[in-house]
Amino acid sequence: MPDPYYLTTAINYPNGRPHIGHAYEAVAADVLARFQRLSGREVRFQTGTDEHGLKMAQKARDMGTSPRELADEMTGHFIELDRVLNVSYDRFVRTTDADHHRASQAIWRAMEAKGDLYLDRYEGWYSVRDEAYYDEKELVEGEGGERLSPQGTPVEWTEEETWFFRLSKYSDAILNLLEKPGFLEPARSRNEMIAFVKGGLKDLSVSRTSFDWGVKVPGSENHVMYVWVDALTNYITGIGYPDGGDLWDKFWPADLHLIGKDIVRFHTIYWPAFLMSADLPLPKKVFAHGFLLNRGVKESKSAGNVTDPIELAEAFGVDALRYFLMAEVTFGQDGSYSAQALVTKVNAELANSFGNLAQRTLSMIVKNMDGKLACFERDDADNALLGEVENACRVILPREFEALNFSVGIESWLRAVHACNAYVDEQAPWALKKTDPERMKTVLLTLFVAIRSLAIAIQPVVPSKAVAVLDQLGVASDRRSYDDLADESWYEDLVAAGYTLAKPTPVFPRLELPETEPA
Repeated sequence: MPDPYYLTTAINYPNGRPHIGHAYEAVAADVLARFQRLSGREVRFQTGTDEHGLKMAQKARDMGTSPRELADEMTGHFIELDRVLNVSYDRFVRTTDADHHRASQAIWRAMEAKGDLYLDRYEGWYSVRDEAYYDEKELVEGEGGERLSPQGTPVEWTEEETWFFRLSKYSDAILNLLEKPGFLEPARSRNEMIAFVKGGLKDLSVSRTSFDWGVKVPGSENHVMYVWVDALTNYITGIGYPDGGDLWDKFWPADLHLIGKDIVRFHTIYWPAFLMSADLPLPKKVFAHGFLLNRGVKESKSAGNVTDPIELAEAFGVDALRYFLMAEVTFGQDGSYSAQALVTKVNAELANSFGNLAQRTLSMIVKNMDGKLACFERDDADNALLGEVENACRVILPREFEALNFSVGIESWLRAVHACNAYVDEQAPWALKKTDPERMKTVLLTLFVAIRSLAIAIQPVVPSKAVAVLDQLGVASDRRSYDDLADESWYEDLVAAGYTLAKPTPVFPRLELPETEPA
């Protein structure tokens, strides 16, 4: 049996409604989770919301509400986003959950027992928006001469009593980890973090006393934990820490933390150091994806270009949006979104290519063969087509999805779709109906077999639409995994059962660009 697989997203900060970037990460993680399940692995997929910190407390104050009420309202929008996008998580962790508070206090006590926490006074720069401390040398100058974080966010001078974590103690261990092949990808992020560590790690402030919205520090009730201490702990909360148990034994350490490139430091320097201090195994891999830009510009409320992904899914369809997000952008790099680009790509690749292939093939089988399947012998042209389809579906796409090269895997799948359409044009089954009816049947049934493989392979990306195609083909629900791609008995069983195709229903309708784009 394949090893179990544990995958997490970064937990979202719910100080506002979700935007297209949140949808991008959620869909990517879901595609990977579905891919691993179809590959025969038992998957644990976790996401959630990071509800503590000064930013949430200030936002709630500005809105005239409590942090808890703000967290409840906004977290509801993130849960709804996952529902709409068909994100198949196993646990949604809220950092306000009781078991998460217990887990956060447990890892704190473990770090304290190691001698890695001490009380002192912090004086330095802090970005509320990033919930991050910055050294003077990291700051940049804004247009008005003001100090800004490396992300371009405002910073403020902070002085307060705080607990410190001995991050400097773990410099060598963290550097060795970052230089370990495969731990942090892509290379851009790895090189940035290696350079940061080589510049010297300072001990980290890990508690706050200027506000009280957070997990209480054990034994220091006037302190709350630095938001990243409890946020990162969510990855072990959801599988049973500190109690252990079946989930813990089966799934930790995590196979992959999937995160945005702006929070790499927290996940590949702070988090491993916390785990080392607590004598816990380290995650196997962290992957930092790029940003999804709105027509080349990063989305922000101040710029007025924030896209509501729920409205986008409602306007164009969930699977159309999922396909665009995974096929358009090289995962790991920044990409750009526009409604026009989505409509153009989905129409060309799903509606015109794969959707039309399935619709006209099944329609011809119903019209010219009364929908009945039969055993058939393939010639070289048929075998060549099926060989290309099988190579794309069984070899290239799985290999690329395993490596998180989603767009590359989809491109190989699409080449196989194009090969099927070229085969239709070359074989011209509509002409064979008059000149060679038996050959016509072979051509149509060869395409039937190919469409089944294509539909199975693309399930992680367009789960609802792929299932609709497989349902029309009559493929049993327990014969749709990647292992089943190598099994030809499914077709023989359909023939033996006398399966008859019903008149097909179009699965991928063409999209139209609305007069007013979703906002």
